[in-house]
Amino acid sequence: MWISGRWKPPDNEEEAIKIQAWWRGTLVRRTLLHAALRAWVIQCWWRQTLARLLTTRRQAALKNHAWQEWAAVKVQAWFRMWRIRRRYCRLLKAVRIIQAYWRWRNCHTRGYFQGSYELTATQLQLELEILLGSLICRITDSIPFPIKN
Repeated sequence: MWISGRWKPPDNEEEAIKIQAWWRGTLVRRTLLHAALRAWVIQCWWRQTLARLLTTRRQAALKNHAWQEWAAVKVQAWFRMWRIRRRYCRLLKAVRIIQAYWRWRNCHTRGYFQGSYELTATQLQLELEILLGSLICRITDSIPFPIKN
């Protein structure tokens, strides 16, 4: 029905158009709500995935840091051990040199006797060698025995 250049539906058609508009609006709102819920579910899943990924990265970084710290401590310990061992070897060498010197000196400063003798019926023949350091003293003597008749 045309009224003044416009088409005007009958009254019950207007009611039907209103109901259809309401129903279309309800369907659209329901579709939007389902889409929003699906988007929210996807966002929640993505946030959990990112949190898991971040936790994994943090753990990997922590393990890497711990490994680097362990390696640094190990290298430092080996270096300290090497330095101390080198110092110990130097001191040991010095001690051995000093001990050898003192043993040689004590042996030479104490000195020692070396000699021989020959005993006959009338005399005692002696040959003595006394070593004191770098000094050598040689004594050769013949001692006669007094003979009583």
